[in-house]
Amino acid sequence: MQSKTGYLTFIRDNAPFLATGALLSFLSSFGQTFFISVFGGEIRADYGLSNGDWGLIYMIGTGASAVVMVFAGGLADRLRVRQLGITVVLLLGLSCILMAVNPWAAALPFIVFLLRFFGQGMTSHVATVAMARWFIAARGRALAVAAMGFMLGEAALPLIMVWIKARIDWHLIWVGCALFCLAMAPVLLWLLRLERTPQSVAASEQSTGLWGRHWTRSEALRTPLFWAMAPAVMSFSGFGTAFWFHQVHFAEIKGWSHLALVSVFPLGTATLLASTIFFGWAVDRLGAVRLLPFYLLPLVFAFILHWYAPSLIWTAIAVILMGMAGGGQATLLNACWAEFFGTRHLGAIKASAAALMVLGSAIGPGLSGFLIDQGIGFEVQMLGYAASFAVAALLLLYPVAVMRRSAAAA
Repeated sequence: MQSKTGYLTFIRDNAPFLATGALLSFLSSFGQTFFISVFGGEIRADYGLSNGDWGLIYMIGTGASAVVMVFAGGLADRLRVRQLGITVVLLLGLSCILMAVNPWAAALPFIVFLLRFFGQGMTSHVATVAMARWFIAARGRALAVAAMGFMLGEAALPLIMVWIKARIDWHLIWVGCALFCLAMAPVLLWLLRLERTPQSVAASEQSTGLWGRHWTRSEALRTPLFWAMAPAVMSFSGFGTAFWFHQVHFAEIKGWSHLALVSVFPLGTATLLASTIFFGWAVDRLGAVRLLPFYLLPLVFAFILHWYAPSLIWTAIAVILMGMAGGGQATLLNACWAEFFGTRHLGAIKASAAALMVLGSAIGPGLSGFLIDQGIGFEVQMLGYAASFAVAALLLLYPVAVMRRSAAAA
């Protein structure tokens, strides 16, 4: 793949592989917070839960999925996407069925675990590992194209689901999601009929990391560099998730209808699309690490605006800023793991990063729901979230310095 290949030519020449990444990213929507949170009001009403109760259940289920991700994520180093991807999609469909038919509040943590593990966790993990491993010179663009599936889900599904659930029972929507997953399994099989050889098999196609080495997961976890990245991974997923998770409550305290709030979300997704394309291009030309300290800064201003927001237009601007940062999150971090640690053990290393991301998305809704129940307004919490993003951005200066030392040594 030539790094100077234009986006359209690049997409055309690699369509089956890029479509696989995009489709897996889209299917992960059914386990993402922006989708599940649409049904938060119905779930709380049907099972008699407070904001804190539902946040705690979500935190338990999501936290458990983070733990399992540490061990299961390494499967991406040993199994082909055709095997692992189709399996997790089918199990995600089964999880959707369980959400549709479950009559017990006590079973919700387990169902949330399944949705988060197979949706947000494994489906998106397989997509990003495949892109980072299959493409080297065009890794940034490949990750950007794959992320468009997630963007399509984030832009379209909340608005569509809010409209549909006003007309049919919300349980039936989850049945439809399960059927869609089932229908996409043969599509994935068709796309991967000529699947590229995994780099775990084709060692000649692997790219090395810092100081020309292939890092193992244990080596990566022992370096401060990995943990300097952790606050960026966890804060974005944690506090971004908290915002999406409590969107119904946020609309209520601001005095807006839920439909009015979700109507501005596509603005953020449009910005996310442009941002992802830009970051994909920039990663291939400048390298992912150089851009790290800057991509979180829009989130600082976004969450200050969420706190202030006297009218919907201010939150619309904040959502746009979140989209700007989201493009970096979708491309920079996934490219950085490969640049830092190489691709031989990328599945296992990224699984640990994904576990941190999932853990952050567990803590965010649980913590924010608890604070809401304790009388600390959700809008006030936004100021604390803004401060956390500023700290995380400062810590990202360390990986930049490490990469410069490695380049100087080389």
